[in-house]
Amino acid sequence: MSEQKTLPPRSGADSTSPSPSYDPVTQPQLFDGVIGKRFVAFLIDAVIISLLWILAVFVVAILGIVTLGLAWLLFGAIFPIVGLGYNALTVGGPNSATIGQRMMGLEWRTWFGGKVSPLVAAFHALLFWFSFVIFFPILVWCLFDPQKRCLHDIFAGVVAMNRR
Repeated sequence: MSEQKTLPPRSGADSTSPSPSYDPVTQPQLFDGVIGKRFVAFLIDAVIISLLWILAVFVVAILGIVTLGLAWLLFGAIFPIVGLGYNALTVGGPNSATIGQRMMGLEWRTWFGGKVSPLVAAFHALLFWFSFVIFFPILVWCLFDPQKRCLHDIFAGVVAMNRR
C-alpha cells in the first residue's frame, strides 16, 4: 500500500486571512473606496446594458419581420443573454472589469490571484442579480468583510479591488 503524503504548509499562509493573495491588512490600498466605486460602476454599467438591450430588441424586431415572426421567440432570452454576456466578455476578458468598473479604477481577480474566466464572470453576474432581486440584504455583507466582498463575490470566488 502506498503512503499518504501531505503537502508542506505554505510559507506566509495565514488561515485567518480571507484571501491568500490579497490581504486587506498588508495591502489596504487595494480595497480603499471599493464599495462606493462599485456602486457608481453599477450605475454606469446599467446604462450601458440598457442601451445594449434596446439595440438587441431592435435587431430581434427586424429579424422577426424578415423571418415572418419566428425570431420574435427570442424576446424572452434577450435580457439574460445581454446582461450575462456583457459581464462574461468584460469581466472575463483581458481587462478583468466592465466598462463602468474600468472607469472607476476597479478590476476583478479570483480569490487566489488569477484572472476571472468568462464562465465565472457570468456565474458571478447571475448570483448578483439573484441576490439583488430576491434577497437584497446579501449585498450588505460587504460592509463587514475586510475585502469589501458581498456574499455573491465569496460564492463565485472573486475579489473586486483597485487597479494596481
